[in-house]
Amino acid sequence: MNPRIDARGFTLIELLIVVGLIGVIAATAVPSLLRARVSGNEASAIASLRSIVSAQQDFSSLSQGFADDLTTLGSICPGAAVPFISTDLNLNGVVKSGYAFTVAAGAGAVAGPIDCFGNPTRTAFYTSATPSSIGVTGHRAFAANGAAAIWQDSTGVAPAEPFIITPTVGPIGR
Repeated sequence: MNPRIDARGFTLIELLIVVGLIGVIAATAVPSLLRARVSGNEASAIASLRSIVSAQQDFSSLSQGFADDLTTLGSICPGAAVPFISTDLNLNGVVKSGYAFTVAAGAGAVAGPIDCFGNPTRTAFYTSATPSSIGVTGHRAFAANGAAAIWQDSTGVAPAEPFIITPTVGPIGR
C-alpha cells in the first residue's frame, strides 16, 4: 500500500522563508520611509513659514503694521474676500504636518496703527515652527521675522531673536 501524498499548498519551511524575506525587506525599507516622512514634514514647515511671512507682508501693506497671532491672519477683513492665510494655519499652536506654528510680536516690537479688526498692529513679528515630537515628526525647528529669512536650529528648538549663527543655528535662505 502506497500512502498518497497530497502535494497541494506550501510547506512550513517555505512559508517561514517567505516571512523571513518580507521581514528583511521591511527592516531595510522602514528607516528610509521614516527619513522621507521627516524630510517632507520639514519641507512643509518651511513652505508654511514662507506663507506666513508673505501673509504678514500683505497684512502690513493694508494695516501699516504686523499681526501678532495667526488668528488675525486667518480672519477676513471687512470688505475683503479672503483671509491673509489659509485656514489650516489660522490659530497659534496649530499643528500641520507634525509641526506646531505660532506668530507673536517680534523682538523690540511696539504697538502700531489700528488694523481692520480694531486691534493695534505691531512694528515687528516673529513666527516659528517646532516639531511636535523631535526626531519623529522633524529634527529641525524653524523661525522667521520681518527680514523674511528663515532660520533653523538642529536641536529642534526654534531659534530666538535676534538671530545669530551658532553651531546649531543658521539661516536657510529667503
